[in-house]
Amino acid sequence: MAHDIEQLSAALLDGDRRALARGITLLESTRAEDRKAGDELLERVTPRAGKSLRVGISGVPGVGKSTFIESLGNLIIDQGHRVAVLAVDPSSAISGGSILGDKTRMDTLS
Repeated sequence: MAHDIEQLSAALLDGDRRALARGITLLESTRAEDRKAGDELLERVTPRAGKSLRVGISGVPGVGKSTFIESLGNLIIDQGHRVAVLAVDPSSAISGGSILGDKTRMDTLS
């Protein structure tokens, strides 16, 4: 599959969620062609990241991570900023780390 990284990076920088999903797929892929495209995508968008922050939150199951993330995310949004949540389960025995769909637990944030 050929990748139009210039078009994808432009859409990503415009806030297109589908472009974000395609970018994440490229970055997670184990295919050499996708990895190369993912690296090129990162090279194009990283300089435009500005003062963005990445925060990692971890804890044992049931401790309230999703509740905390939702509350923190809503607080940040209320202050006029944008938030993206990428929830990952690194303990997955099958994949070694899977992206989770926490929309059901973070309904006011989704």
